[in-house]
Amino acid sequence: MTIILGIDPGSRLTGYGVIRHTGRKLEYLGSGCIKTAVDDLPTRLKRIYAGVTEIILQFQPDEFAIEQVFMARNADSALKLGQARGAAIVAAVNQDLPIFEYAARQVKQSVVGTGAADKSQVQHMVKTLLKLPASPQADAADALAIAITHTHMSQNLVKMSENRLALARKRIIDESQYSKK
Repeated sequence: MTIILGIDPGSRLTGYGVIRHTGRKLEYLGSGCIKTAVDDLPTRLKRIYAGVTEIILQFQPDEFAIEQVFMARNADSALKLGQARGAAIVAAVNQDLPIFEYAARQVKQSVVGTGAADKSQVQHMVKTLLKLPASPQADAADALAIAITHTHMSQNLVKMSENRLALARKRIIDESQYSKK
């Protein structure tokens, strides 16, 4: 059983989503948005840090997944987004959580099946996958999608490791049989 906190960073609105992953089962634990509602960036970053810290203390996640920065058309917006990500990451690192990062296209591909999915498609699939009664708010749905993507990627890594281990064992057995001849 693993509890994953997903974060969709934003300087004005940071989405969060918490799920529990047990075997093949995903369970919704909570989601929402950290609203900064102030004009100066330093105060917004402080609120993001405090909000993520509070969520971590409330849900006690085992792992932290966050969306990577993409290069926006507006460099100023990309810098602010990067700073919001940094505030969230520092909150997680201060609680000794391992950090995992995923590109937006990778998240959409993992959850919807296409990297070009729009927000409504992500919301619908998150609602379906987590068996929610209604679609979560867009930023919260994106954060839940990031957490879901992390479970998919983790499962793939485990399968790859198991395959590599099986191949290594086979190679050792083959080599030992060859050396006996």
